[in-house]
Amino acid sequence: MKNIFFFALAVILASAAGCAQKKVPIEVDSAFKIKFSNATNISWDKENDHEYEAEFQICGAKYSANFSDAGKWLETEHVITYNELPQAVKQNFIATHKDTKVKGVAKIETSIGSTNYEIEIKQLFGTKELFYDINGKEFQDGDSED
Repeated sequence: MKNIFFFALAVILASAAGCAQKKVPIEVDSAFKIKFSNATNISWDKENDHEYEAEFQICGAKYSANFSDAGKWLETEHVITYNELPQAVKQNFIATHKDTKVKGVAKIETSIGSTNYEIEIKQLFGTKELFYDINGKEFQDGDSED
């Protein structure tokens, strides 16, 4: 009986901890509502100690947006189709990853005004994300030259 009690208590505490991570600072929530007033199906995750990510939809399209814990908008990712990529991005991708299967594509807009693209590809053991600037130049995540 004691074991059942402790198990139940552990489940309740774990659930409470999970719920606590979904809460975001008022600054983050307010900034999100101002920037994406027409968003639906919103769910939050804590990206790291100082950043929150919202996943949501606008008119049925999938988005995610990152905010600092102070409420500063950092970036937005919008799921797009491969055909919506700029021609320069498609040309460079085909030249360097010709026979690679594409799993997903996103357009990334950042707070510094740059627009980049992410192509998620299938690999033998999992997936890999490739990043391109608007001119088709591939870069490592975090190394954007904008």
